Amino acid sequence: MLTTIIPLAGLWVFMGLSVQQAYWLTLLLSVPAAGFLVRLFMIQHDCGHRSFFRSRWLNDWLGTAIGVLTLTPHGYWRRAHNIHHASSGNLDKRGIGEVETLTVREYLARSKWGRLAYRLYRNPVTFLGIGPIYLFVLKYRLPIDLIRKRPDTLISVMITNLAIGGLVVGIGVWLGFIQLLMIQLPIVLLSSMAGVWLFYIQHQFDGTYWRKGSEWNFHDAAIKGSSHYHLPQPLRWLTADIGIHHIHHLSSRIPNYRLAECYAQNPELQVAKRIRIRDSLKCVRLALWDEDANQMIDFSTLKKRRMATSA
Repeated sequence: MLTTIIPLAGLWVFMGLSVQQAYWLTLLLSVPAAGFLVRLFMIQHDCGHRSFFRSRWLNDWLGTAIGVLTLTPHGYWRRAHNIHHASSGNLDKRGIGEVETLTVREYLARSKWGRLAYRLYRNPVTFLGIGPIYLFVLKYRLPIDLIRKRPDTLISVMITNLAIGGLVVGIGVWLGFIQLLMIQLPIVLLSSMAGVWLFYIQHQFDGTYWRKGSEWNFHDAAIKGSSHYHLPQPLRWLTADIGIHHIHHLSSRIPNYRLAECYAQNPELQVAKRIRIRDSLKCVRLALWDEDANQMIDFSTLKKRRMATSA
């Protein structure tokens, strides 16, 4: 916590000092600040699994406190994310806490406008540009997808919103609301983009795993449906080794500071799909799950297959 929050606070102070005199420096400092905010979110992530501390109370308390800085209501997010863990790769249980993914049949069954909407949703400009801001800044203020099913999560959302509002008013009065926006907006934009990208690449890759409920298997979904995103240092440290995602899905009670050790000591866990940064860029085009071929494909591949079938 100290190696994360102290550098983040220091960077924020320097950004506050430079925002009016040298905004280019403020923007430059927003890059490492966003990195530390991502790491802070990963600590909240472990608190959501109640793995960061032994104490359940400490995990919930710290997760709630961090959620004010990450704009993420901890109680809601914990429930939604645990649903994701319990159903990842299950075609019959899609919907909460994941990137929307259609099968080829589902996509073709949609109307012309329905297909266009999905193509726009899966466009990198949307899910890496508009999507992250919408998710963290707007949706998390009132995430009705789970609140309808679990009304008790509304308490967590409202507590987080009130704390964020109080923090914004306090800093805004002290520093200036325009200055606050100039500092925080780049950090939120960069960190949310990084967070969405990490989540995307952990499950949307060539060779991933999707199955119908009757064929779905938790172990296979964890090992085959979660990638090992092999990042260089210091990105591994900033992302708290969340790239070793297959082990995390196999046992979410392993805290981030044990994942690398677990991976090194268990050769049978070193067989997961390893993806490097260069490889991950190719995954952006994948958008549909082909149930017949059991693989992710892009829209151009679907078009070629349909043309070949028609011929």
